[in-house]
Amino acid sequence: MSDKHIESGEGHIGLPGYFGVFAVLVVGTILTYFVATVDLDFIFPGANTLVALLIAFTKMTCVMLFFMHVYWSPKLIWLSAIASFFWLAIMFAYTMQDYLTRGTGVFGS
Repeated sequence: MSDKHIESGEGHIGLPGYFGVFAVLVVGTILTYFVATVDLDFIFPGANTLVALLIAFTKMTCVMLFFMHVYWSPKLIWLSAIASFFWLAIMFAYTMQDYLTRGTGVFGS
């Protein structure tokens, strides 16, 4: 058997880092629950949705960077991840634009 050991060169977060990301995900889930129980529509219509989406975006970023190892990946993977975020932002913008401009009554009246 060979005694040679080849490093893959990929970084890893380690157990404390995984617990840190887990803590961020748990806190984000709890914050999402509390945002759902508080009415933020006095700020502007759809504020609850916007805050919940911002929390979800933060959680998604943590999962993508650390659990999917994008943080230690080559630049092409970074470009793909950033392009995906940009495309997702466009889709959220269209969705929020439609949601925020709807009427409040039955059939928009």
